[in-house]
Amino acid sequence: MSLDLSSVDEARRQIEICNACRYCEGFCSVFPAMTRQKAFADGDLTQLANLCHNCRGCYYACQYTAPHEFALNIPAVLAEVRVESWERLARPRAVAQLFQTHGVAMAGLLVIVLAWFFWALTALRPETGAGFYAHLGHNTLVAIFVPAFVAPLALIALSLRDYWREVGGGRVRLSHIVTAFGSAARMKNLSGGHGEGCNFEKGDRFSDRRRVFHQLMMYGFLLCFASTASGTVMHYAFGWEAPYPLVSLPKLLGLPGGVMMVIGAAGLGWLKIKADPTLGAARVWGGEMAFVLLLGIVALTGLGLYAVTGSVLVGSMLAIHLATVMVLFLLMPFSKMVHGFFRLAALIAEAGKPAPAGGGE
Repeated sequence: MSLDLSSVDEARRQIEICNACRYCEGFCSVFPAMTRQKAFADGDLTQLANLCHNCRGCYYACQYTAPHEFALNIPAVLAEVRVESWERLARPRAVAQLFQTHGVAMAGLLVIVLAWFFWALTALRPETGAGFYAHLGHNTLVAIFVPAFVAPLALIALSLRDYWREVGGGRVRLSHIVTAFGSAARMKNLSGGHGEGCNFEKGDRFSDRRRVFHQLMMYGFLLCFASTASGTVMHYAFGWEAPYPLVSLPKLLGLPGGVMMVIGAAGLGWLKIKADPTLGAARVWGGEMAFVLLLGIVALTGLGLYAVTGSVLVGSMLAIHLATVMVLFLLMPFSKMVHGFFRLAALIAEAGKPAPAGGGE
């Protein structure tokens, strides 16, 4: 990447060369999208960057990478524009920029402080309650976690509104949403245009490992969220209070969800270590790895909390688990957690645009 150009200007230079070549036109959603035009505004580059899944297949197929004078590195330059878009559109922006450079320290410090906070709360045991509710009351947890979940979502919603305006997103129809969710559900763009996978962890061969680990993480997270939601419905609608038995909806959803998240986090962390860091946003590598580990720790401590039920370790394990969950929530607008929201918005915007003149996807 040229040092005398901004990331957006460098992305524009490289995309214009790609658009003239079009060898990689069928690789993912990025390449058909770029064929609609010959000149690219900043908002166009933001959209292309958030469509990119960093599968890296285009880099290994390209004849214009270094040492060629064009020195193309589309995965890296789009990764940088993508991260910058998250920083620029986040609220508050200063916190987002700080997290990108000091994410590991921020997450670690927050986990320590909040774990101590929740451990201290367990000393004020409620008069009633069973399971971990014997250590922290249900109403106390609701009062703490509802704002910690809703406020970050509100900040993300504002960021998405600004993203939509920047990329020129049009009127959203149900068909656009269905198309985007279908692509996201299948992780279509992580399997390349040929359907054989991407080149993330080893450039000379295709692999669907990254796609599978992403799916384990995503669906595991959704199962855990559904577990919590089902427990909420059972508590308020039917008066069935936790702890719930093994054969109950919260446990039947949460246990496999937690296992899937642990496997997904371990796999994604392993692949990230194997992958070439120069083909991504190298400056945020540590923050991205910390985010993967945080997701894994959230799931692992949740499973651990269930495993130590009835023992003296419940209070300590509960404090650690609640701390990691709250950190995950609080950092949603600034960590890579936000990429799912931006990528889905990019896919919806893309679904609403006219088909490329060349007949791409």
